[in-house]
Amino acid sequence: MKIALGADHAGFRLKESVKSYLISKGYKVIDEGTYSEESVDYPDFAKKVAEDLKNNVADFGILVCGTGIGMSIAANRIKGIRAALCLFPEMAKLARSHNNANVLVLPGRLIGPELANWIVEAFLTEGFQGGRHEKRIQKLEELG
Repeated sequence: MKIALGADHAGFRLKESVKSYLISKGYKVIDEGTYSEESVDYPDFAKKVAEDLKNNVADFGILVCGTGIGMSIAANRIKGIRAALCLFPEMAKLARSHNNANVLVLPGRLIGPELANWIVEAFLTEGFQGGRHEKRIQKLEELG
């Protein structure tokens, strides 16, 4: 499975930690930056990760900024992207199983590496339930 990662300066450290975790679990990682804590603009990285998904370069995306809010807003503006800001593993499971989220967003300034790894694991191992949720996903697609 290929995972595209992106972060702004506030999410850089957590992105690097998540990247190490993913590699240790055998995932292929596409690191779209940023590569330091120098100030950058989060929409640029949300766009790169979203394009990786749309172009079938990656199976899922993970974005990190300070609160996760900016990245969520930016990613969800791109057709076909269903980005979910998750603070707990249960949120990640439901984002996948009910909302078929394809991008996980993490708040770099609000959670630590261990919790982030639990959230990532929950997100990547949960499947979409389909069924009654399928029509809702279709309605989301029709909005944009």
